[in-house]
Amino acid sequence: MGITTWKRRDAGAENTAQGMATEQDAEVREPAASPGRNSLAPDSDRLARWQEIRQEVENCTACSLHTTRTNTVFADGTPEADWMFIGEAPGGDEDRQGVPFVGRAGQLLNAMIFALGMKREEVCIANVLKCRPPGNRDPHGEEVRHCEPFLLRQVDVVEPRVIVVLGRFAAHSLLRTEEPIGKLRGKVFRYGENNIPLVVSYHPAYLLRNPADKKKAWDDLNLALSVVSGNSGSA
Repeated sequence: MGITTWKRRDAGAENTAQGMATEQDAEVREPAASPGRNSLAPDSDRLARWQEIRQEVENCTACSLHTTRTNTVFADGTPEADWMFIGEAPGGDEDRQGVPFVGRAGQLLNAMIFALGMKREEVCIANVLKCRPPGNRDPHGEEVRHCEPFLLRQVDVVEPRVIVVLGRFAAHSLLRTEEPIGKLRGKVFRYGENNIPLVVSYHPAYLLRNPADKKKAWDDLNLALSVVSGNSGSA
């Protein structure tokens, strides 16, 4: 299974994914060596707002999921990240630990992040839902409506340079579409009031079941990297 197939990227790797408007291949370079937000002193106001949202999530009883959860699953990483990864909902491991992406899918996500030249603690990882749906079923519309304001506020606090959406459900929720994920890949969308660049890719759990699609997922990550590096023509 392919956790070990992801290799840390080297400088000068080329992006084989398509850009947003011109759909031309763009060369992907390592980000400049200048300090990023994560190397600076923590923003106390940002952290205070982050903790405020976390507390509200922990106390939320807006839908029936609060009656079956073990823990709420708010986010992991840093709210001062340039990259934000958004999945659909916690699974069993996440519900027990209160942390997103901690099972085998989480291990693969960690490897993907490392291949981009980063560590998990340098990005922000969240889900559309903050509580596990029973039996890992798809979230219901009512549940999404109650959780979405939390996610919007999280994105507003983080202000990432790019959002990578993982999986069909998360993509449909954030983009308000029913288009197949295959038609959403390879494009740069804009999300929220700040028009943050958003790239769609496969959920790591899907990649564990379908390792042949890891090359496509790597193309998606390279597209996101080109946005952060300013090479996509859309950022």
